[in-house]
Amino acid sequence: MKLATLKDGSRDGQLAVVARDLRSAHMADAIAPTLQAALDDWAFIAPQLEQLYGQLNAGQARRAFDFDPTHCMAPLPRACAMATGAAWPHHLALAARANGVELPAALIEEPLMAAGGGELLGPCDDIVLPFEEWGIDFGAGIAAILGDVPIGATPDLAHDRIRLLMLANIVSLRALMPDELAKGGGPLQSTPATGFSPVAVTPDELGDAWRGGKVHLRLRSTWNGNLVGQPDAGVDMAFNFPQLVAHLCKTRGVGAGSIVGAGPVSNKERSKRGAVAPGYGCIAQQRSSETIADGTASTPFMRFGDAIRIEMLDEKGKSLFGAIEQKLSKA
Repeated sequence: MKLATLKDGSRDGQLAVVARDLRSAHMADAIAPTLQAALDDWAFIAPQLEQLYGQLNAGQARRAFDFDPTHCMAPLPRACAMATGAAWPHHLALAARANGVELPAALIEEPLMAAGGGELLGPCDDIVLPFEEWGIDFGAGIAAILGDVPIGATPDLAHDRIRLLMLANIVSLRALMPDELAKGGGPLQSTPATGFSPVAVTPDELGDAWRGGKVHLRLRSTWNGNLVGQPDAGVDMAFNFPQLVAHLCKTRGVGAGSIVGAGPVSNKERSKRGAVAPGYGCIAQQRSSETIADGTASTPFMRFGDAIRIEMLDEKGKSLFGAIEQKLSKA
């Protein structure tokens, strides 16, 4: 099923069920007022939401209305906890090579993960920041919303606690990041916000594209109307979602309503005839590639007024999560 949180003036919004084709929706207030409430009692609430979802797709829901992504908050506007891992080490390897160093072996054996994630933005909310000089970057990724996961959870247990999946735009401030990392902490100030897709979907909605704890579909990034990336999220992903969740829960349990992101999707360039060029899921990756090839980076970071669109299509070309469409605005 597909779920969204609609703006109503409150901090947590109102839960709605959205049709598979993203054209219509139905308020879920008679079942659960918010997504967090549904997650807190998932075993009881989810079947009721599924029933409403079936009615909506069959055209039998009595109070259906046109779905408008501009009215959406983040699917989970206030997460219990949030962490983002680097599931595609290729991105880190490029950055290391561009800086003339080797990627530490530990980053191949275990995922690099940071807590936090900043402000949780809706799919059409502006990215508001004061200075372009901070090196503003988008980050096209995928995130999972979890149920309760105990400390020491295995990947198998973690897989069972993945309730929903959604797209993410992980905003990074690349000029601030080196100083934070040099202090042995962070990133904190350099990850100010993350935008999310209009809807979050249960893994079964992806069909065969959800296997091995990965989403085997391309994630498209369009920057100022130009397609700059379409990497396959199931390719080169060294750590799948169950592994990321288990890594997070090595020393702690997390509550229902926690979010785990996998970082920007990154594919290795391939020269096969007829292969689709993956492009990039964040500007930093492109700049690293340019530095390796030419000795200097030529692609600029985002400027005020820039727009970024992130979307994932199924094999029939239909949007699965709706699109993140954000503009960069000056604070």
